[in-house]
Parts: sequence; C-alpha cells; structure tokens
Amino acid sequence: MLPDKKGYFGKFGGRFVPETIMAALLELENAYKKVDKTFKNELSGYFKNYVGRPTPLYFAKRLSDKLGLKIYLKREDLCHTGAHKINNALGQVLLAKKMGKTRIIAETGAGQHGVATATVCALFKMKCDVYMGDEDIKRQALNVFRMKLLGANVIPVHSGSKTLKDAINEAFRDWVTNVKHTHYLLGSCVGPHPYPMIVRDFQSVIGKEAKKQIIEIEGKLPDYLVACVGGGSNSIGLFYPFYKDKSVKFIGVEAGGLGISSNKHAATLVKGDPGILHGTKSFVLQNNSGQIKETHSVSAGLDYPGVGPEHAFYKQIHRADYVAIDDKKAIEGFKLLSETEGIIPALEPAHAIAYLKYYPKKLKNRSASRRIIIVCLSGRGDKDIDIVKNQLQIKY
Repeated sequence: MLPDKKGYFGKFGGRFVPETIMAALLELENAYKKVDKTFKNELSGYFKNYVGRPTPLYFAKRLSDKLGLKIYLKREDLCHTGAHKINNALGQVLLAKKMGKTRIIAETGAGQHGVATATVCALFKMKCDVYMGDEDIKRQALNVFRMKLLGANVIPVHSGSKTLKDAINEAFRDWVTNVKHTHYLLGSCVGPHPYPMIVRDFQSVIGKEAKKQIIEIEGKLPDYLVACVGGGSNSIGLFYPFYKDKSVKFIGVEAGGLGISSNKHAATLVKGDPGILHGTKSFVLQNNSGQIKETHSVSAGLDYPGVGPEHAFYKQIHRADYVAIDDKKAIEGFKLLSETEGIIPALEPAHAIAYLKYYPKKLKNRSASRRIIIVCLSGRGDKDIDIVKNQLQIKY
C-alpha cells in the first residue's frame, strides 16, 4: 500500500526540506521501519488502558430519524483528552523514546493536539514545547490552560495569520536547530515523508475498530464514511482501512468559512491547486504567484491552507469526494447533534454533521435498507463553547 519508497502517494507527497531536517526524517523513518511486536503491544496497552479504546460505534437514532438516514458515530470524542489526537501522540512519543529523544515539540490549532502532546509528555516525563498561533490562543483559551496545567510550554506565534500554518512554520524552524535531542511530534497527516504515513497508521485504529464494529452490528459494511478534513488525520484514519472496499464511499468535509467564493475559507481540496507546503506536495490554497493564502474558519482545527498528500491522491483517483461546509452551517450542525443526541461535538466534526443535513439527496441515492453512514466524531465541543456562544449571541 502507498506511499512508495520516496514517500509519494501517486504524484503527491515526498520530502521538500532543508538538508538539516533530512537526517532527522531518515532517522524517524528507520525507527518506524523497526517497529516490532513489542512496540505494537505496548501501544495497544496504552490505547486500551489509558486512552479508553476501543471507542464506541454509537447508533444516533434521533439524528437518524430526523434526517432519514442510518447514522453511526465513531466516538473519538470519548478518548482521553477528548479527541482522536491522542492516538498519534502516543505512537510518536513511543517512537521518540525509542530514538533516545528527550524533548518534544509540537504545533496546534484547535489545541487538541497540543493537549494530547502535553499529556503524553507528562506521562513519559519529557520536556514539551507547543507552538500555537496567537489568534488560536485567543479562541482556544481553555486548551491553552490545559496544556500549561500538564506542564507544557505554550509558545505564541505572532507571524502571518497567527494560526495553524504559522505554528507549523515555527515548529520546523525549532526542529532545524535542535534535531539531535528533539522530536517534532507533528499532529496531522501532513508534512514530509514519513509523517503522512506514520500519522495515518497510528490513526487507522479508528477505521479498523469501526470496520469490525459495523460488521458486528449490521452484518455488512457501511455505504458512506463521512469525516471533517483540515490536515486530515481523523478522516484518513477512518478511510484507510476501508480503502480496498470499493462499495464504501468516502466523503471529506472541509471548512467553507464565509463561503468558497469569498476567499475566506479553508477548502483546500475543493478550491486549491497542487503545490508545496510544509515539506510535501499536495493541494494548497495559493495565489497566482504561488504565495500561500490566508484562510478562515470558525473551527481552528480546520483553519489550514494545505491537506495531507494521501487525501490529494484520493481526490485525484476519485476514491473520495470532498465538499465544503460554511461556518453558519457548521454552527447548525453543532446545535443539531447537541439537541438530538445530547452530544456536544467539536466544531471540526460539526462540519461533517452539517453535511448530513444539507446533502441528503446524495446520501439517499440507494435503497432505504442501505443508507448506513459512519461519521467520525473526532472531538468533543468543550473547547468551542465560547465561540459558539458568541456566534449565536447567547448570554449566560
């Protein structure tokens, strides 16, 4: 299965980095190639006893009845720390230990990857520095406090749009000068090879569990998998184990922001073009001169002008469809799941919930007995309450 030896998914992927980082990438790739049964058993033990895996595959009956679909939620929001990010963080910190690293750096947008990284660093007694855009620090104050409580140093990034893209830039700059003792715990399936592959593999526990669970419940595979896409780790984690099951359709939901015609969005696969960002070739939001555009989303975790190269490959070969949901509809999705199921989602998967409401005809083009949909509920909404409150102008 892809990527190839050079880290390409079709024509996407690869390594476009300075020579100083290349040595660290090769070290990481070699360490990952040597992952053995002992490593896998240790990781599985932490998944079970620390993260709380397997997460449930929950039949959302009231939501299903309201939308005329059969919807199951893969409950990554029930993971320790409240999102899927802990899966990758645990895997990479074990690799870092294997390589003898003593310091971890990370980037974060919505703060969930930062919290997950701070958590595993506390668990394994490692120094932790997390880069976070100043704009995201303001809108994700709860997660900033959680990271600090866990012992991490949160470093504000004041350049560019002061969001996730700029946090990644600063993390790479740090890594260039500290590669000997530092591991960059990249949080999504982006960046130079082998990161897209490693993050995908650690997150594929989502899809492996969901596949086993849906067969046990329904006796067959689902018709659709639906997940939000920023960098794309939760979605690729769900999609990848179903890659060869051609009857299962993949739908990735990007951030439409203020509308894809407004240039205030983060719909990279819907509106972007092939380009290079953060060491990999993928789809990128860029102007005619190749400069990276600033993005916008009500969701900090989707506010990114690139996307994982495997998603770009899925788009190229028509294995997945990618759509955009704007801020307003995402807020409606947030409310919809809260009111029907008593589950408050993060704003990121709220985009996927909204998709179910606004694109029902596409999902209903099969007989009534075959409308089974699995949605990756990648995180819980505690961190987004103030944002939604302000959007809805609710006072309390």
